[in-house]
Amino acid sequence: MPSIVGKYQHYKNDNVEEYFLAIGVPYMGRKMMSVSSPLMEITLDGDKMTIKNSSLFRTAEHSFKLNEEYEENMPNTKIKSKTIIVNESEMVTESVIPQTGAKCGRHYKFSDEGCVITLTHDKAATPGKRYFRRVN
Repeated sequence: MPSIVGKYQHYKNDNVEEYFLAIGVPYMGRKMMSVSSPLMEITLDGDKMTIKNSSLFRTAEHSFKLNEEYEENMPNTKIKSKTIIVNESEMVTESVIPQTGAKCGRHYKFSDEGCVITLTHDKAATPGKRYFRRVN
């Protein structure tokens, strides 16, 4: 069984720039996120999870309790999120943007080789996907 905990290096995207355009991310932000290749580190201490993304542009880290609502700081807003572990190889974060009521989410699919994160949003007809290789 693959482990969710670990370090992952981003290596490619599918439809990410189009996804960010659909949800209204400004041009420079879209470009920066589309070309960034972050290192993602996921740690778990009991029911407290921390996800840290580090790139040349910035480092973002957030910690939260699984199965409980928490607030995430996004570049242009704050969202209400809840993360659950579905099974040994899947994790889902469901979010709501309080100002608009729009729903968005991230579906993490883990394997021994890495992780694929599928990004969804009410305004995006096609999800974006980010691919990561396991580095430990």
